[in-house]
Amino acid sequence: MSKRISPQEARELMDKEGYVYVDVRSISESVAGHPEGAYNVPLMHMGPAGMTPNPEFLDVMRRAFPADAKLVVACKAGGRSARAASLLESAGYTNVVDQRAGFEGGPDPSGRMEPGWRPAGLPVARQAAAGHDYEALRTRGR
Repeated sequence: MSKRISPQEARELMDKEGYVYVDVRSISESVAGHPEGAYNVPLMHMGPAGMTPNPEFLDVMRRAFPADAKLVVACKAGGRSARAASLLESAGYTNVVDQRAGFEGGPDPSGRMEPGWRPAGLPVARQAAAGHDYEALRTRGR
């Protein structure tokens, strides 16, 4: 099981150890605001009937990141990212950490609400960096 870390610890790993942030929220959630420099690879897509699994998740991740890439995965509150981290580890990824509380906030290990990336005051962007949006990642290497 992957290590779960706070938003501040995620930022520290990105700044000091070269980890990259993978936002596994839907495209529409990521476009509304995401951690600065984040890559968007949705675990699930938002549709008219709610959330549906993204069948390309692992394929896109494999094309975008080698199995030894240093990855912080996160979502809105921590549920999807825990599933994504588990999937990635099952697929052979060796340096995956799961950011607790996601972008907006969620329960910490004791059950109290923990601020996510945005409410913690960490850098947020609305525009994806070049090549970091899902469409660019999805078509990479095809």
